[in-house]
Amino acid sequence: MANHKSAIKRIRSNEAKRVLNKYQHKTARNAVRKLRATTNKGEATTLFSTVASMLDKLAKRNIIHKNKAANLKSGLQVHVNSLA
Repeated sequence: MANHKSAIKRIRSNEAKRVLNKYQHKTARNAVRKLRATTNKGEATTLFSTVASMLDKLAKRNIIHKNKAANLKSGLQVHVNSLA
């Protein structure tokens, strides 16, 4: 167990941050899945902008690596462009 007051607070704040990061990461993953399942070009185009924004925010906050965000966005853009 932690011996210092600051260490106890750090444990509490780390747990709160972990839960929030997990929620944001899971939400972005579900949005990526939804976009990949979309077959309508118009809907996919509007959804892509929100998903790309989510991925950029996750990369900015170091929840995912910036290269992973770029690779995901690139693959999703290819998917959107391939829709007729």
